[in-house]
Amino acid sequence: MLGSAPGLSGRWERLEPRPRARMLRQVLHAGLRTSFHALGRFVASHPVFFASAPVLLSILLGASFSRYRVEEDVESLLAPKHSLAKIEGNLVDSLFPVNRSKHALYSDLQTPGRYGRVIVTTRKGSVLDPVHLDTILKLHRRIYQMQVTVPATGFNSFNYSFSYLCLPDDKNVCIIDDIIRAMEEIQAARTSNRSVPVLRYPITQLADGRQAYIGHQLGGVQGWGPSGAVRAQGTGARGEGVRSARALQLTYYLQARGGLMDRVASQWEKAFCAELQHFAALHPKLGLYPSTSSSLRTDFQFSSVLARRPLLASLGVCGVLALLCCSMRDCVRSKPWLGLLALLSITLSGLTAAGILNLTGATYNSTYLGIPFVMLGHGLFGSFEILSSWRRTREDQHVKERVASVFEDVMLRFSGSTMLHLMTLGLAASPLTNMEAVRLFCRTAALAVTISYVYMLSFYSSCLVFTGYLETGYRHGCFCRRVPKPDRLDSKPAWYRCLMYTRYQDEAQTTNPPHAVAHAHTPNPNLTHTHTVNHPGVHGHVANSTHTHPHSHTHSTASTDPHPQDSHLLLGCVRRCYGDWITNTYVKPFVVLLYLVYISFGLMGFLQVTQGSDPSALVAMDTATVLYTRAQQRYFSSYSPVIGFYIYESAPYWNASVQRDLLEYAKGFQRISWLEAYLNYLSDRNQSTSQPRENFTRTLRHSFLREPQFAHFADDIIFAERGQGEEPDVAASRIFLVAKTTENKREEMSVLLDTLRRLSLTSRVRFLIFNPSFVYLDRYAAAVSSPLRHSLLAVLFLLGLSSLAVVEPLVSVWLGLTLLSVQFGVLGFMTLWGVELDCMSVLCLISALGHSADCSGPLLCGFASGRGESRTRWVRVALERHGVPSLQTLICYSVALVPVGSVRSNLTRTLFRCLTLTAGCSALHTLAFLPTLLTFLPPSKSRGHRPGEEGQRQEVECVEMNDSTRVVDQITTV
Repeated sequence: MLGSAPGLSGRWERLEPRPRARMLRQVLHAGLRTSFHALGRFVASHPVFFASAPVLLSILLGASFSRYRVEEDVESLLAPKHSLAKIEGNLVDSLFPVNRSKHALYSDLQTPGRYGRVIVTTRKGSVLDPVHLDTILKLHRRIYQMQVTVPATGFNSFNYSFSYLCLPDDKNVCIIDDIIRAMEEIQAARTSNRSVPVLRYPITQLADGRQAYIGHQLGGVQGWGPSGAVRAQGTGARGEGVRSARALQLTYYLQARGGLMDRVASQWEKAFCAELQHFAALHPKLGLYPSTSSSLRTDFQFSSVLARRPLLASLGVCGVLALLCCSMRDCVRSKPWLGLLALLSITLSGLTAAGILNLTGATYNSTYLGIPFVMLGHGLFGSFEILSSWRRTREDQHVKERVASVFEDVMLRFSGSTMLHLMTLGLAASPLTNMEAVRLFCRTAALAVTISYVYMLSFYSSCLVFTGYLETGYRHGCFCRRVPKPDRLDSKPAWYRCLMYTRYQDEAQTTNPPHAVAHAHTPNPNLTHTHTVNHPGVHGHVANSTHTHPHSHTHSTASTDPHPQDSHLLLGCVRRCYGDWITNTYVKPFVVLLYLVYISFGLMGFLQVTQGSDPSALVAMDTATVLYTRAQQRYFSSYSPVIGFYIYESAPYWNASVQRDLLEYAKGFQRISWLEAYLNYLSDRNQSTSQPRENFTRTLRHSFLREPQFAHFADDIIFAERGQGEEPDVAASRIFLVAKTTENKREEMSVLLDTLRRLSLTSRVRFLIFNPSFVYLDRYAAAVSSPLRHSLLAVLFLLGLSSLAVVEPLVSVWLGLTLLSVQFGVLGFMTLWGVELDCMSVLCLISALGHSADCSGPLLCGFASGRGESRTRWVRVALERHGVPSLQTLICYSVALVPVGSVRSNLTRTLFRCLTLTAGCSALHTLAFLPTLLTFLPPSKSRGHRPGEEGQRQEVECVEMNDSTRVVDQITTV
């Protein structure tokens, strides 16, 4: 019966391929729009409550900042939460704890709870020159004798020196670096006019005959070749003589037993840095770069301190731009305060979210600096869409009806974009995420976006109600003063007339006859209501005209603006200039070419993506961590950190094949190996290296380890008792390996880790390798990229699922392709801009999904919902209605990022670059690529539209007739 209606067959024929899915979408749309219409009426009926409740709640929760806590464990934030390296580290600590080492420690292998470390460089000459050597030893003695007082005041204060806090050796003497012993030997020889002992690199021999690895203690080394020639820095064979060295690294290990000792050690680290700063001022020829166990944490959190004022500046600049974006020439219809109130709503939601975090005992870290921008982009999008919809409502309606109409028009799209935000952030905050910093950020951002959405529906909407009443009373939008009528305004000065310019309703009725979607209620009790639909209204409210609405609300459908002076500046530019220009036939090829260039550069950067697993890349610039890392990379990059090779099960070391395997594994490394030294010891004594177990173990325990030059190997072997009278077994042991490296030190370490792990799976000897840096390297790429991959898949799944019932399928397809294109571009361009794929850049990429959906989603929905006319016409309409709010959001958002770019921090630099690229790529897609591509790609606008009916006005009367037996739906064409 419906298909037989004359004049409507073209419209209903479009429903034939999938009528049930389309009808389901229509029913759900009608139900959701009805619900939001009722919610808008309810908010407009109680504006005082919805305006005051969020403010009071924010104040109450804001008082919880007394519970503000900062995250102390940076490793748990920036390292993969579940990795094999952490399990291996726990096993290593249980077998060979730091406190068990009684002879030597390697600063880049064993990292105790507290330590002080310094790199000493020379402006000119070598650190081994007599003058510099004496100065460095003087610095060592000052640090050794330095004392701290805990507590600082009171009768119970005690002085603690390094000798009390240090890790002792077997003689109860503090363990110090081997380079200090070597330098003391050189100084003693020079003082007594003896020949200076030869210092070899990277393994040297001390006066007691012990071999010591000093590759991580002496840097920038130039050595003597076999014929006396000078070798380049960091080159040379094992044990070559050192001619000069540009840098020296010293490490002072502290032990923290309990809370008191930990506080003392913390105070000692602060005094250590202060002493080095004072010493550097007295000796300008030396460069000192200190680092402590708390340096990374302090410098990582210091980014938040540096960003406080720029964040306030961003809020102020964004407020000014938002005020201008909400202003018009018409002083009554202008809403400048709504721009500031939108920022106030976002600020209140952020304060509420922070209060909830404080009450739940959550901790803060510097990655949270990106959360305000997630809230800002989403909140501004909602506020500008609401204001744009308000300006399209009929001014002769009551404020409650206008607010309800705005809710019905905007909140469905705004709720959909909020769901996309929550889906991306929620899945990244799930236990599937292996990076704690990413999980905490996304969890907090999801909470903030949810509260921002609620406050937009309550606080901001109630503010819209108040400004609506001001507009109804013809009061000035800025000063709230009633604007006089034109006859009284003519006698005022020109500046006053310009300031108080407005257009009264009686003028509008005489010059602007209403073109609207009228809702007429019939007096017949058997008739429910009638819809009259204008086809094709160019500027009308985009709605699905195949279902009825039980509410009398409407948007203006004037095809041209009869009062261009009343329009918003950006709206006028888009309507009269940009819309025609971007859809021009001669401009389209250049836009398509620009998109191809965009994809090409994005692909170029995508193929060069590198992972940034170095934690120092996320700290503030010019801090101790950055300066120390630069000095270490410059002077100590010739060799890798010391890698522990741990044999954690009993092995037949006396077996010749096992010995060959272990020696083969260590081949090519600089090594400190008890097994190699022991086999050489047996060979020098003309004993066989392949002996019975008891003889092998007996000689090892009672002869080899009792020699002074080999006594330090006792720290590397764990014996397990057997039966009474039997020699114990070697239950576990370790050797130390050092690899030759180039500039790409971290990449080479990652490759080395994977290679040795694969080898451990096939080896007869059960071993593992460990270095503290492996905690950051192990599975870092998978841990960083998995949240982004999961979020992207979740968004695509949500769009596919919603296309079955809520959203037009082609809208979901276009939006999914747009999100992929924006992500691809941001990832590629950030690589070309020098940004590595670390946890901060991944956080920005996750938030970019929601931001790009905010900008492009309404434009696609507005275009897809249009029927009839041409593609170009509906692209222009969509740009006017939704492109302008997106443009306003992007302008305010981009300007707010500018102050953050001035912060001297690696973390905020990554944040600024990624968010700037997100805004730029979203703007390109929303304002250029999509408007051009939609003019010649699906969805089609001409299907079911009869030629010759262009411009005709069709009025469809939908009548519901009731009788005693049934309900009859009758559709006629009037």
